[in-house]
Amino acid sequence: MKDGAPALTVDGRGLKVAVVAASWHDQVMGGLLDGARRGLADAGVTDVTEVRVPGTFELSVACSALAPRYDALVALGVVIRGGTPHFEYVCQAATVGITEVTVRTATPIGFGVLTCDTEQQAIERAGLPGSTEDKGHEAATAAVATVVALRA
Repeated sequence: MKDGAPALTVDGRGLKVAVVAASWHDQVMGGLLDGARRGLADAGVTDVTEVRVPGTFELSVACSALAPRYDALVALGVVIRGGTPHFEYVCQAATVGITEVTVRTATPIGFGVLTCDTEQQAIERAGLPGSTEDKGHEAATAAVATVVALRA
C-alpha cells in the first residue's frame, strides 16, 4: 500500500458490480483485472459482471450503458505516453467521461485507469508479482466503499 493511502475494509455483500476493462496492454490489464476481482471478493461481492471494451476511450460509454443496472462499476484501463498528443486526448476523455457518468447516474465508479509515462510504471501499479501498487484492487474497493458510505 502506498504511503497515505487509506486502509479500507468494506462489506459489499449483496451488491451487484460490473467491471469494465479495456483490452490494450494484456499484461497490465491482466493484473488490474485480477486485483479488481480480489478486491471485490475481499469485500464479499459475489454478483460481478465483467465487460471488455477495445480501449480506455470506450470505458465511458460502457459505464454509461451499465450504470442503471449496477450498484457500482469499476473502470480499468491503461494509457502509456507516446510521441503524439494521443495520450492527452485519451486520458482527458476517459477522466471527464467517467466523471460525467458517475455524477449523472449517481453510480459510484472506481477509477482504475493508469496514465503512465512508461510501460514499467504501469507494471509497477498493476498488482502483478513485484508491483508496488495494486490499482485494480484499490479501484474495486473504492467503488464498494462509496456505495456503502452513501447507503449509511
